Amino acid sequence: MTLADQVLATNDDLPIRTHKPVHSGKVRSVYWLTEQDSRRLIEEKGYNVAADAPLAIMVISDRISAFDCIWHGQGGLKGVPGKGAALNAISNHWFNLFKQNGLADSHILDVPHPLVWIVQKAKPIMIEAICRQYITGSMWRAYEKGERNFCGIELPEGLKKDTQLPELLMTPSTKGILKNIPGVPEADDVNITRKNIEENFAAFNFSSPDDIQLYEKLLSEGFNLISQALSEVNQIFVDTKFEFGYVEDASGNEKLIYMDEVGTPDSSRIWDEHEYQNGRIVENSKEGFRQFLLNHFPDPDILLNKERMTEREALARDNELPSEALMDISRTYINIAEKITGKSIQLSNNPKQEIINILSDEYGLID
Repeated sequence: MTLADQVLATNDDLPIRTHKPVHSGKVRSVYWLTEQDSRRLIEEKGYNVAADAPLAIMVISDRISAFDCIWHGQGGLKGVPGKGAALNAISNHWFNLFKQNGLADSHILDVPHPLVWIVQKAKPIMIEAICRQYITGSMWRAYEKGERNFCGIELPEGLKKDTQLPELLMTPSTKGILKNIPGVPEADDVNITRKNIEENFAAFNFSSPDDIQLYEKLLSEGFNLISQALSEVNQIFVDTKFEFGYVEDASGNEKLIYMDEVGTPDSSRIWDEHEYQNGRIVENSKEGFRQFLLNHFPDPDILLNKERMTEREALARDNELPSEALMDISRTYINIAEKITGKSIQLSNNPKQEIINILSDEYGLID
């Protein structure tokens, strides 16, 4: 059994019964179940969703994406051991915490395997809801160049890199390319203001203007809950991205829920508190891997310059990274997951076969 065998690199070829093409993102693949299987599972498992809600199996891989590319290592290592299980465990932990504290549900209905979620279809809010507690990263780079207005929020003079902001900032951006919204460029990941959202709430998929305030409440309270929990394990929650959507429950009531992933090292920056107090930034997130890549290649501009995407893709495709670099990020993900959840992350010996067995035996979803 090699380390490469314990990595789930390809997750779009499982024999799960589906009538639609598998949707495969950078890290997750989504298998939409047939209407018959969705209805059967809702009844058998008692999920609190509408009887005709479309369900999907979401399988997370161990692939590592950075700078919009998938990277691989020496020795046939096509991903990061334990990464998928760590990310799922962290998200599950926070989603449960939100529910326990009366914030909102998530799109997850069931967790058959550490790499698998059963989810319900949601109508997504077309906003990347970004929350920032410290000034760092892209915001610091823009601030350093003289920018003071971020998403309609004016920042004061004299802020220092990597320091806490005067208050928690919500700096939303577009999710996907939205058309015909006055003042919002037709491009992915464009910063927007609260005024943009208020004046065009339906274009962002909000059902009512009142839900803008609800989304902000769920965003700030969710951020604060995670921040408080992380501080108890000596970690700083620096910034993160949340996503929201609408679903219907079994009674037909529409509700706003958390979706995608939340509070993970992929979607957030998390710093070690002791190191920070001693003047050092130690990242417990994917940021450390990004920094490794910037230092590893002689021309970091390829990774930072969107106009050099063809060169960047070739870099990712043609270069085997040192396996130690992938093991380093593996340790980071597993350690932070175990700190957050208080449980150990177990590597599967043959993750794909385990998933097939469980979805066949317990859910009847394998042809």
